[in-house]
Amino acid sequence: MATSTHRISAPAAAVPTGSTGRGHDDLRSRVDRALATFLHQRRATIGATVPEFAEAMDSLIDLVLGGGKRLRPTFAWWGWRAAGGDPSSPESEAVVRAVSALELIQGCALVHDDLMDDSPRRRGAPTIHVAFAERHRRAGWATAPDRFGMAAAVLLGDISLAWADDMLRESGLDIEAAARAVQPWQAMRTEMLAGQYLDMLSQVRCDEDPETALRVDRFKSAAYTVERPLHLGAAIAGGSSEIVTGLRHFGTDLGVAFQLRDDQLGVFGDPAVTGKPAGDDLREGKRTLLLSVGLRRARERADDASTKLLRAAIGNPDLDEDGVSSVRTVLLRLGAVAEIEREIERLTARALSVLEATGIDAVAKERLVELSAVATRRNH
Repeated sequence: MATSTHRISAPAAAVPTGSTGRGHDDLRSRVDRALATFLHQRRATIGATVPEFAEAMDSLIDLVLGGGKRLRPTFAWWGWRAAGGDPSSPESEAVVRAVSALELIQGCALVHDDLMDDSPRRRGAPTIHVAFAERHRRAGWATAPDRFGMAAAVLLGDISLAWADDMLRESGLDIEAAARAVQPWQAMRTEMLAGQYLDMLSQVRCDEDPETALRVDRFKSAAYTVERPLHLGAAIAGGSSEIVTGLRHFGTDLGVAFQLRDDQLGVFGDPAVTGKPAGDDLREGKRTLLLSVGLRRARERADDASTKLLRAAIGNPDLDEDGVSSVRTVLLRLGAVAEIEREIERLTARALSVLEATGIDAVAKERLVELSAVATRRNH
């Protein structure tokens, strides 16, 4: 599982899209076009009156359009299909626009998360707060560059969240479908922000309880990555309570498994693939389930040296590559990595069992099974 440099690489998989009723035009390209059209229209509108802000918005637009797996719109699309949505129907274009708005929720989350964690890079480029601080330094402007960068990131994250609401509202869904979308959409936004707060709170409290780590995973990632997008799509289609419940249970377990994989990659991932420096979660002081398990296993073995090494690494902003490598070695030796892998497998199997028992369209079920592999067997 680990290479000679102690990096874990899970097999990467492409996001399955399936037939959308538009020939060879797949879902991802439709999402990308919907986002590009919306964002450039918004930029042109504000650019006519506040060109300085339009220029600043380019950084957000580049982030949203420049990468990402588009998992959230894909789960929402297949939630819609699972609940009876017809990809050849006239309303499919409105559904694509509606689910594409999830990428703007993601844009807000990424910009604000990077700011709160003081992350230097995202998708291989400087994060927004870092880029704007550097813009300030190059221009020789007054006041503190870092404070300017922080303020710009707050504003750009906020506008991304506002635009997400605009894009959903203006998607063209009929009145009944739009009304059904409100509850999962509102719940998702609140849960995402609540999860982010829990993440910060666990860091400042130095909370090593595995249950705390799982709560953070449940609300910060699982809800808005898998569960609520599936719920949103099924609600738009008018799916039955049985289908909505089944998809949500499937999405909760799969979403937690997705985040556990993300936590593994935060320590063991290859920066050339993930686009982020290895060990960032350690430097930021995140008590992930991986680290909680490692600390528990060290205590059970009365391995004081490993406990000391792990605690010294968590929250150390100056942790270098050698320090990260030492943490990897300890986590592997303690069996923490293997335990998390088993938990990912257990959650994924339980999610698939629920999906199998849910009475949904066979094509959608097949695609959701494929998506479960994309979410949990990835290297970025």
